[in-house]
Amino acid sequence: MNEFRKFIENYTTLSDNEWKEISACFTQRTLLKDEVLLEEGKICRYLYFIETGLLRYYISKDGKDITKFFTEAPYCFTSQVSFTNEKPATECIQAIEKSIIWQTTLKEANDLLELKSWNTFVRKLIQEVQHFTERILQDIQTETAESRYRKMIETNPELLQRVPLQYLASFFGIAPQSLSRIRKKIARKNRT
Repeated sequence: MNEFRKFIENYTTLSDNEWKEISACFTQRTLLKDEVLLEEGKICRYLYFIETGLLRYYISKDGKDITKFFTEAPYCFTSQVSFTNEKPATECIQAIEKSIIWQTTLKEANDLLELKSWNTFVRKLIQEVQHFTERILQDIQTETAESRYRKMIETNPELLQRVPLQYLASFFGIAPQSLSRIRKKIARKNRT
């Protein structure tokens, strides 16, 4: 759990006693590659921290999976609306790689809000996720799939190597064949 402590300390200071209280509320779980952690229609009962691995959020529409985004380790995640409101999830969460996660319940997460450091961490994390979500929505509305792919090459090229083509294509809102053409076009430009 040292990775989790380091992650929290990116947002706030944390005493040993606070860390002891926080870490006592989390239990470890291992997800196998392609394992679905949360199914659409089920209530998300946990707040998670991903220590190692890679996850995909997706929705199903007309028999097709549409990738919303990816979560890489280390990071905290949940199905926010389902978790906080205890309502059925409208999305699925799947491990793309074998992943080690830590989980805590809604009650435990809320009880931890008594700790100033946890409260600060949660507040800053929610703001960060909100900014991230707004950026994704803006990119989807204002940029082409090719420009979004190019941006990912610049900002997170290793993710492109880890995510299967069909999930990437779905994330960019195009067919896998179209993504292959974009990749070839970029590769040709880079060679010249």
